[in-house]
Amino acid sequence: MRPYTVGPVTDAPHDTDETRARLEVARTRAASMFAALPAEIHELGRAFEAAGHELALVGGPVRDAVLGRSSADLDFTTSARPEQTEGILRAWNRGGALWDMGREFGTLGAARGGLRVEVTTYRTESYDPTSRKPQVVYGDTLAGDLSRRDFTVNAMAVRLPSLELVDPFDGLADLAAEVLRTPVAPEQSFDDDPLRMMRAVRFVSQLGFRIEPGTADAVRALAERIGIVSAERVREELVKLLMGAHPRAGLEQMVELGLARHVLPELPALQLEIDEHHHHKDVYQHSLTVLEQAIDLESAPGSGGPCEGPDLVLRLAALLHDIGKPATRRYEAGGVVTFRHHDVVGAKLTAKRMKALAFDKDTTKQVARLVELHLRFHGYADSAWTDSAVRRYVTDAGPLLEHLHRLTRADVTTRNRRKSRALARAYDELEARIAELAEQEEIGRIRPDLDGNEIMQILDLAPGREVGEAYKHLLELRMEHGPLGRERAEEELKAWWAAR
Repeated sequence: MRPYTVGPVTDAPHDTDETRARLEVARTRAASMFAALPAEIHELGRAFEAAGHELALVGGPVRDAVLGRSSADLDFTTSARPEQTEGILRAWNRGGALWDMGREFGTLGAARGGLRVEVTTYRTESYDPTSRKPQVVYGDTLAGDLSRRDFTVNAMAVRLPSLELVDPFDGLADLAAEVLRTPVAPEQSFDDDPLRMMRAVRFVSQLGFRIEPGTADAVRALAERIGIVSAERVREELVKLLMGAHPRAGLEQMVELGLARHVLPELPALQLEIDEHHHHKDVYQHSLTVLEQAIDLESAPGSGGPCEGPDLVLRLAALLHDIGKPATRRYEAGGVVTFRHHDVVGAKLTAKRMKALAFDKDTTKQVARLVELHLRFHGYADSAWTDSAVRRYVTDAGPLLEHLHRLTRADVTTRNRRKSRALARAYDELEARIAELAEQEEIGRIRPDLDGNEIMQILDLAPGREVGEAYKHLLELRMEHGPLGRERAEEELKAWWAAR
């Protein structure tokens, strides 16, 4: 292993004209990006050097710089121990913010102006075979610290203040070739930290890279070991995958390499065999297509529009909307395949899986509700709804209406163009009906014409179950007939009470 400065290619392992050209571009871009680091970063490097310690920019920020991207957060590694780092950071940030929540792992953070930096002592880490937490041991060299990184494209560093690029594992060449490869034997890397297997498929989604064959084989062999990693850490990688630019590719790799069986088993379970008469579609591929189509329907990032991309709730709902199908599949007379109530079953399975992955309650509730509602529209396509049915659709969706609009449209993957156009027209009509009713009444916030206090006053009731029943009765009337007005609502309430 040897450090080297930015210079001509001598031993790139991906020896093709295209890769060599891309490598030269990457080297040139890297030199430019590193030279353009903020003056405060160069000052930080000089401060560590003056104190007799090494400091290097490392990992994702280096990779992103080579790709021509800027990083808001800058990660550094150092030969200094945490207590030594703390003194240097306090002098550097001149009384600014300092945080040490990661001190247990050798990490301290500081902010100066608009810059946020994290500095970690050289280290190695590994998992005990029965532990869910990594064991951290401080290291002595930059090369040793880089060897513990997940992939070669993240195992590059830039020494400060000299700006020497340190690339002992040819990460720059792998970056140019868009390949994910571990800096040490993949079996050792994944055994040391099984979460790296999830990072591999996450980078497939985020960067559009491919996993080197030997690395992929190691994932297949060790996929079961992901089970020792905490649900929170696995969920974080899954979310990053779903929010990436190429989530379908990342998910397909999860399934193909066996990770999904341990992380999201409902996904490979969708690979139902297609019956010989092709009476039902490939549910797995359908779900991935729905995910892609839902992403296409997201509002542009930063637009402030509904379902602004990337939208985690929409993407999860699109991916999971049919996970109730394997449990509800039935073969009927004549070879017909049915999946009755897969929406309800799927909602329960969604909530169960998201709870197991330690998703927060609000996100879980939203995604499960969308899965439960994703079939509602199909009744409209068969026959036009009454105003009452439209009101119920809007009320049941509540604040998720825009998500439901997009999920429903994305769920059309038929190759029959006539059927596809008919469904699109039907949903256009439904949205127009919703807009029309919204102009006439507050359809998004439907309430009875009388509130609870008014009900108690009219019927001379104390708070209790009977008030709730009366409120529900008036809400049903409001759904069925639209706004009643106070006088008629009071008449209906009294008639309902007298008939009890």
